Amino acid sequence: MNPLAKPFVQFFTSLRVTVILLALSLVLVFLATLDQVNLGVWAVQQKYFRSLFVMVHVPGTPVSVPVFPGGYLIGGLLLVNLAAAHAYRFRLGWRKAGIWLAHLGLILLLLGELFTGLLQRDGVMRLDQGATKNYSESALKTELAILDTTDPKFDSVVAIPESALQAMGTLQHPALPFTVRTVLYFPNSVLQMRSRIPNAAPSPADQGFGPELVALPEKITYKPDEQNTPTVFVELTGAEGRIGTWLVSTLLVEPQTFSYQGRSWSLALRPTRYYQPFSISLIKFSHDRYAGTDIPKNFSSRVRLRSEDGRVDREVLIYMNNPLRYGGLTFYQAGFENNDRTSILQVVRNPSWAMPYASCALIALGLVIQFGIHLAGFFRKRAAAAAAIP
Repeated sequence: MNPLAKPFVQFFTSLRVTVILLALSLVLVFLATLDQVNLGVWAVQQKYFRSLFVMVHVPGTPVSVPVFPGGYLIGGLLLVNLAAAHAYRFRLGWRKAGIWLAHLGLILLLLGELFTGLLQRDGVMRLDQGATKNYSESALKTELAILDTTDPKFDSVVAIPESALQAMGTLQHPALPFTVRTVLYFPNSVLQMRSRIPNAAPSPADQGFGPELVALPEKITYKPDEQNTPTVFVELTGAEGRIGTWLVSTLLVEPQTFSYQGRSWSLALRPTRYYQPFSISLIKFSHDRYAGTDIPKNFSSRVRLRSEDGRVDREVLIYMNNPLRYGGLTFYQAGFENNDRTSILQVVRNPSWAMPYASCALIALGLVIQFGIHLAGFFRKRAAAAAAIP
């Protein structure tokens, strides 16, 4: 072995490193469980498990420093450690077939979590009875939608993601005859009428609803039963000069309209939409209760699934533990609102959803095979010993 490579091989194949990484993973899970009370499930996943390092904000400064290895770093090192140990210590052979299968299942489990963190996308589809939608909405992300509504037959939409608005820069899209600049951004806020707040500071907005409203920043919430409501002040500038500044917020139900260069436009800050090449219509929502009580027994949605090309047109019943899988998406019955007139479907895209099942099957099969090999060897030795007795 190359003397330069020997220390690296000894490190990555060391059983001591395996034990240390497993201990760090236990500590990471413990810390994340404690912090879940403050941050909620989604924020804890991003901070602790889907990161290289756990970052902590330094009070009074915009600086964050790493204080503990994150899930991606620990999981990556465990993956390298496991693969290196197999390549260096184990040899192919039927006597080790069970160990190979079990460890292959562990590797697949680690990769499945990595792909889930990178590729999974969650959304929500709210459907009133009789309504049809071809998109779901993110519960965490927002976008600035700029619509050209001049043509009565269709709207041309340009969606600017929240991350681009947070960058506080100037954006130019080829489909827009003006630039968009973020003047002020609040990740969470409340809106109040200016007439109710004496001596309020002048609004940066001079168009739409902005001059009549006051946006007050709020602390970002991570609780699962609460939602952040961002507000953004955006300035539009055309070739002739500045057009105006608008206040847009997810708290505003109606979009704000204006005219420019003989065309009609509207602005709205809304949850990020994920459009699909098919539509879902809610035919009927059912909410069953136990007799004589208000305790939910079952709730389900009978929907109609139709593809744009017309090849798919069928009815599907979605209820608890019986989701609809189509087009790489899974539609779960998540809840209801509006006096049982609105069904809430959780829409999940997870291309690696089958990997945990396959990994558990491989681990179980490997353990059974390895146990069977040792059990057969035990019986052979016992039979040989019994035959040797006169």
